[in-house]
Amino acid sequence: MASSDAIDTRDWSLLVLLSILWGGSFFFNGVVLRELPPLTLVLLRVSLASVILLPLLRMYRIGFPKGRSGWAPFFAIGLFNNVLPFSLIVIGQTYIPSGLASILNATTPLFTIVVMALAGEERLHTRRVAGIAFGLVGVIILKGLGSNGAGVDAGQTIGILLCLAAAFSYGLAALVARRLLSNSPPLATATFQMVASTAMMALVAGIAEYPWRLPMPGAATWLAVLGLAALSTALAYLVFFQILRRSGATNVMQVTLLIPVTAILLGYLVLGERISPREIVGALVIGSALLLIDGRVIEFVRRRLSPRIR
Repeated sequence: MASSDAIDTRDWSLLVLLSILWGGSFFFNGVVLRELPPLTLVLLRVSLASVILLPLLRMYRIGFPKGRSGWAPFFAIGLFNNVLPFSLIVIGQTYIPSGLASILNATTPLFTIVVMALAGEERLHTRRVAGIAFGLVGVIILKGLGSNGAGVDAGQTIGILLCLAAAFSYGLAALVARRLLSNSPPLATATFQMVASTAMMALVAGIAEYPWRLPMPGAATWLAVLGLAALSTALAYLVFFQILRRSGATNVMQVTLLIPVTAILLGYLVLGERISPREIVGALVIGSALLLIDGRVIEFVRRRLSPRIR
């Protein structure tokens, strides 16, 4: 696992790609939740992602884990990286809009910093904390507060708390991945966590929602499920674990700050939506925050100015 605070150009490119893939998940969730209950949605997401990823194991000649001890890390990462956060977010989206859910998801880097620091895995840099807090301000500016000026009711409070709990779970997942799966290839980690998550979600959704009794959803829902499984899950986690191995947990979680930016840009480029001045300001604030977290620009300026100061 890389220990450097900075992210190289390749991983910045992967972070942008990951923000697009994960940003789409909030849209796909919103479509699917019109016809399917939340836990069934999560079950379909992880099970179809498993089906997509499993053939790749044979192609790259990657064997399955051996016994209970071999599978234990993948069940742990599946619990904290898929089962809990996916379920909490989609249930939360039944109470609050997708835009607000994406804002709350942007708190993930803060939770990750705290978890990794308390566990002694990464240093608690003031620059990183300040940068992520600055980035959250940018996210709020970018997306707005997602309300019409009315107070937050009990249902919205539940949705907000569920999404914050999901962000905390992602922070725990980063710790589990670093401690237990740092030497596992990204394809293996992505696939085996999905298989483990499928087993857990089959039990949970089966008990809570009886998916086999539900009416067959329409074509639009199935297309959204396929996009959620193939793009926002299978491909996204291959990218995620690649960045995690190279640049560390705190750096990869910065993707949640980028997600609202890419969502707005996609709306502009694909759907022809207008970009407001507020959104431009928010994007600039987030960009500045990411540069602050990365630190290389600050270090470059410091080196350039130090001879003059002397």
